[in-house]
Order: sequence, then structure tokens, then C-alpha cells
Amino acid sequence: MTLKREGKQYKRVHQYALRLINHGRLEEADAFLTGWGKKFPEDAETQYMLGVLAARNGDGDKAARFMKNAVRLGLPEGRIVAGPRDLFRVVDGHAYFKRLADKHEFVPLHGPLVGNVTDRSASIWVRTAKESEVGVVYHESPDPNGGDVLGMEVSDFRNASRADDYCVVIELKRLKPATVYRYQVGFKDATGRIRKSEAREFRTFPVVGRSTRFSLAFGGGAGFVPENERMWNTIGGFGPDLMLLLGDNVYIDDPESVIMQQYTYQRRQSRPEWRELTARTPTFTIWDDHDFSTNDSWGGPTIDKPFWKREYAFRIFEQNWANPGYGGGWDQPGCWYSFSVGDVDFIMLDCRYYRTNPRLKSPSMLGPVQMDWLKAELKRAEGTFKVLCSSVPWVYKAKGDSKDTWNGYKAEREKILGFIEENRIEGIVLLSADRHRSDAWKIERPGAYDLFEFNSSRLTNQHVHPEMHGKGALISFNKKQSFGLVEFDTQAADPTVKYTVIDIDGNRIDDLTVKRSSLR
Repeated sequence: MTLKREGKQYKRVHQYALRLINHGRLEEADAFLTGWGKKFPEDAETQYMLGVLAARNGDGDKAARFMKNAVRLGLPEGRIVAGPRDLFRVVDGHAYFKRLADKHEFVPLHGPLVGNVTDRSASIWVRTAKESEVGVVYHESPDPNGGDVLGMEVSDFRNASRADDYCVVIELKRLKPATVYRYQVGFKDATGRIRKSEAREFRTFPVVGRSTRFSLAFGGGAGFVPENERMWNTIGGFGPDLMLLLGDNVYIDDPESVIMQQYTYQRRQSRPEWRELTARTPTFTIWDDHDFSTNDSWGGPTIDKPFWKREYAFRIFEQNWANPGYGGGWDQPGCWYSFSVGDVDFIMLDCRYYRTNPRLKSPSMLGPVQMDWLKAELKRAEGTFKVLCSSVPWVYKAKGDSKDTWNGYKAEREKILGFIEENRIEGIVLLSADRHRSDAWKIERPGAYDLFEFNSSRLTNQHVHPEMHGKGALISFNKKQSFGLVEFDTQAADPTVKYTVIDIDGNRIDDLTVKRSSLR
């Protein structure tokens, strides 16, 4: 078997080594990692992967030495406990690995991550070190002037099991709108006592349908690059009320390997910058090609062919997030769903699972079930703004002649936009990712209102795509990693949505404001 050797992009280096290990090519993996380690002796991920290789060889002492080196160089200990556990099983009984597992028994190994927030509820995602009964203790945040804690609540406890890679999602109910809650993850010990983790806070959304002001951060293209993980700190510094990740969130590119999928999620989830941001910022996600399958891929019209679509890609995606929904669930898998923040409606699309070959006759990106759902959601939505979120650009010019964007599915795109016009649906805003830069576009619609698209997909990636100045883009930036800050003000006499491109250093690069009066 020939495996493509990746070395130019950091996110690919250790995936290549793990593929060699998975395929039993251990001497090649050793030579590759040893060579990389000599060039970059301070790289913690290389030491970690050498520890994985030693564990695969059954050498617990050697694996422990490499892992200790990795921790010394900055690797969080939780990464080691997380696994890949199938490769570590041979050395589970080794004193070093056992000590780490015991040390993390009553704290979140990864997370907590806040997701699926509404005006009345929220969900908390956690990964544990061992099979555990996990819940959340929560209450309204104490009065800043020194008041007492109000209304302590305890969620239902759920079991974090090996079958779900020790991941669990706990739902918090009976919350108040627009309220800050303090919460702690709780673990039941052998005596039934609840062992509580560090306290965190999040804020519920305003009442659905009520005018409001809020901001969100969005983007894609978040390949694992240690020096760029500070992006999560930069985003947090702007205090968004939520974050949308629109695909290529972890870069797997190995749909038939459970170990690879778990590895790519876990190296992101262990980062302190990521954990700090997502513990307080409600996070909503969809996938794109590099998380679902491989570059520019399509899943096809059937639910369970290829076999990995449902058994691996969907199952593992669902395990690692706390979204409001996952398409039609196990019987009709996908990552589409909708939610609202005040009087702004969000419709999140799955552009990969049911996509067909764009070169076939009458290709489809969404598939018939999702298309029917989308039309129903568009007719149901009553928000001042309705935000359609796609993992790939809506505008044809974003990727030239490539058929990977909506450019390859023009008839289906026209069905969606035509449906919006025929039903006189106002206030549509388009969000997308995929291109490794940040853009703003205007899509002219003769006989209807023009649509504005905000695109951003270079959160942490090294790889970059050319700027589109002079090619129709209203804004285009690729000099550094960036994200999109989108601010809604539906309390204004003429409500507005403002898109600002912000680079990894926190600099405001460019912005565009669209008034609601122009979207009708």
C-alpha cells in the first residue's frame, strides 16, 4: 500500500505517522518520526507519536519515556489518557499510564464544551478518563455585588462509556433566558458522593422571537497547528455569544479509520485555548469534506454505503459535539439542524453526506430528504434575519471552475434561491467556509433582492488560497489566519447585520454592514 507522505502542513505530519502505525509499518514510522524529531526536537506531538509507536510495540517503559517528554514540552496529560486507547491497551497496566488515568478520574478529560444552548436549556459535552456516571451541578451566577447563590440544580446523571469513546452530553433544563449560569461537571464516586470539577459559566440565549443584539464568531479551516491554536484565545477576547464551525474543523481525511478520527478530535479537544473558549461559548458545528471523508468528496445518495458513512463518520461526529440535532438521527444521518437566537433563525446544512457526483446528470448536494426539510424550515422561519449556513461557498466565483462548491450544483442552488423568492422570504443572509481566507460577496438576483455571503475558513490553517480582489469579492483577506465576527442588531429601526474580518492577532481588517431593508 502506498501512503502519501505529508510534510509541508503540520496538521498532516503526525497523521501520516499514525497511518503507518495503523498499517503495521512500524519501522517506517520509527524512521519518519525519528527524523522529524531530530529536525524539531522541541515538538511535543512528535514525542507523543513516538510514545504511541512504542505502545503499539508493547514497550510500556519506552512509551512512558516519550510521553513524559511530550508533557515536558507542553502536551496536556489528558491527551495520553484519551488514547488512542486501542493502541494503548497493551500498556494499560503500566504504572505511568495507570497513574495518569487515576489522576483524571474525577475531572473532565476533555471539555466541558457548551452546546445546544436555547433560551431555556443547554447541553454540556464531556470526555472522561474512565467509565463514569457524569452530571452537572448548576445555578444562576452569584450576584456580582456579593449576593447568595441562587437555586442550585443537579442534572440527570448519564453514563460515559467506552462504546462512545467515553463521551457524554448532559442536558440542563428549566433555565431562564438571557441569564448567566455557573456550572460544574460532577462525577459520582464509589460512595455516591459527587466530585465536582472547576466552575465555569455560560449565558443562555434571549427569548426566541424577541428583538436583540448579539454577536457570533464563525469560520472553518481549523487544522491542528500548535502555534496557531492561540486563535481560540483571540476569538474569546471578542466575547461572542456563540461560535459556528462550518466544516474542516479537525481534518481527518481517513474515513475508514476510527483511530484516526478519534486522534484528530482529541488533539484539538485537549488544547487549553480550545477548552477555555468552548467551556463558556456555545458551539454549533457542521462538517465538510476533510471531516466527513477526503478532499472534494461526496457521500452518495444511500444511507449506509460506503459502510463508513454511518458506522464511523456520523457516529464519531455525533460523539464529539453537542449540537441541537443530527439530521434525521440514526435512520437518516446527517449534520443538518436549525436553532434560533432571539429573532434570528439559523439553518445549518449538511453538504456532504448525500452529495452525488457533480459530473452526473442532475447532481444533488443535499439529497431529497434534506431539501424537503430545508424548504419547510424556510417557510417556518419568522426571524428578522434567516441565516443559511453552508460548508461550501454559495457564490460561484469563490473557487473558480471547481465543481466542489455550489458551482457544481447550480440547478439545486437555483431551486433553493427560487423557493426563497417565490415564497417572498425576507432577511436571508448566507454564511459559508471552505476557502482558506475571509471574503464577503454579493450575489445579484435580478427581480429579487441581492444576497450577501460572508465566508471565512482559515481559523488555524497554514495553507492559504489567493485573495479575490478584482474578482468580485467585496472583502478578501488571506495574509494571516482569521475569523468572521458577525454582529446582529434587530432592535434598530432598520435592523443590521455587520460582518468584520478579524485576524489571529485581534486586528479588525475590514467590515461590511447590511441593513434589513435591503433584504426584501
